[in-house]
Amino acid sequence: MAKNDMDRSTDRLAGYAALIERYDIDVIPNWHRSLVTTSGIHRIDSSGGVVKEVYPPTYWPGDTLGDHLEFALKYDGTNLAILASLFQKVAEEDFLEYVRSKPTGKYARRLWYLYEFLTRKTLPLDHVKQGNYIDLLDPDEYYTVSPARQIRRQRINDNLLGDPRFCPTVRRTETLHDFETADLPKRCRRMVSSYSPELLRRALGYLYTKETKSSFEIEHIRPTSTRTERFAALLQLAEQENFCEKARLIELQNRIVDPRFRDSDYRTNQNYVGETIAWQKERIHFACPKPEDLADLMEGLVTAHKRMDASDVSPVVHAAVIAYGFVFFHPFEDGNGRIHRFLIHNILARRGFTPKGVMFPISASMLKNPADYDASLEAFSRHLMALVEYSLDEEGLITVHNDTAQWYCYIDMTSQVEALFKFIDQTIEMELARELAFLANYDETKKSIQEIVDMPDRKIDLFIRFCLQNNGRLSARKRKSHFDFLSDEESARMEQAVLAAYGNRTLNDD
Repeated sequence: MAKNDMDRSTDRLAGYAALIERYDIDVIPNWHRSLVTTSGIHRIDSSGGVVKEVYPPTYWPGDTLGDHLEFALKYDGTNLAILASLFQKVAEEDFLEYVRSKPTGKYARRLWYLYEFLTRKTLPLDHVKQGNYIDLLDPDEYYTVSPARQIRRQRINDNLLGDPRFCPTVRRTETLHDFETADLPKRCRRMVSSYSPELLRRALGYLYTKETKSSFEIEHIRPTSTRTERFAALLQLAEQENFCEKARLIELQNRIVDPRFRDSDYRTNQNYVGETIAWQKERIHFACPKPEDLADLMEGLVTAHKRMDASDVSPVVHAAVIAYGFVFFHPFEDGNGRIHRFLIHNILARRGFTPKGVMFPISASMLKNPADYDASLEAFSRHLMALVEYSLDEEGLITVHNDTAQWYCYIDMTSQVEALFKFIDQTIEMELARELAFLANYDETKKSIQEIVDMPDRKIDLFIRFCLQNNGRLSARKRKSHFDFLSDEESARMEQAVLAAYGNRTLNDD
């Protein structure tokens, strides 16, 4: 046996990994897995989205419940879903013994608060009488709300993003640090400021339509012109009104779906996202929460929204947590995906992330990068589906047999926030920049053409459109049917004006 293999054989699980094995619980894997070697050195291996870290022997925490819980908080992070599962399994007396042994310890106080937060039970312990208040989550490691809620019982600053009904976490990764340092709102404002208000107004009309069509197209829906106009009109309200409350969400659903599929409340049946792969054979991609769990989850979502809305947490974190939380809950029979993407605009606009009067066609970036969009959804659904026990009947109706609520309550949404930042970055650099440049070039081209032949605007627009559909040249057929009044020289000079502005780009490039 190689020395490396011998070292690995002496590694012992620590933190969450040790407790998961000891109490035999089913969980979504934590992003960080700890082991302690009895003979070896510190090493890190990252694969499949999980960081495996092996610590030297001096790091061994001990064998008790409290030893591994403290180690987990120190090195594995605060995973609410795993803690919720653990606290259902551990003997209350074992946990009390740990807290009583360190009544003023910072990790004991955090774990004690989280035990009562996650189980909604009050332990037979007296309030902490002295000591400084400590943050529940380290703001250098997690996105947190500020100001925090002061909890006198454990002298804790509760800076979580939500409450026990829905409380996602978002870790401060290097990727997110880089996006925040890039200051996307400033970059967007600088780009927008170089264009006239009139051009911006025209661009916005196009962007509303583009966002609407893209959002429908992601779901392979071809909306009527009436439904397109209705959704575009809603996007114009996104900057002014708060849609993240029950009555407004129902109103939103009613306005964007076919009238026959309007809901008057959250769904009362079990639904799922899947596809038919053969006769009476479905592939289930995602099982949604049970209908009896939905009211609490959605109330938690709205509460988390209000909590972040009143804090200084990043608008992108806020938008991703609420929008992805909504689509994972799937509270309606139809329209969930479009509302999910609408909420991104609603929150970014109301939080001032997007410049006033400007909208990011984020759905266009999602549509152009379907693998990235699917990956942002599957970062949660892939692990969830390994835990959901379900059956399908012959009519395709699904029944979920096990208790699944806590896996939706306490999602690590770091992947979703990273994905949304990436889509916003692509939208600013590609969709928004291209559209503004296209319109500016269009205006210059119209002016150049008008100096060659003083034609009506409609004719100029048609000439440019035909050229852009044909690599910058007017086809002989289109010239004969629409521009037979032009001389060869005039036609050539006008084509040159289009090529000077756009090269051989076509309308399909945009």
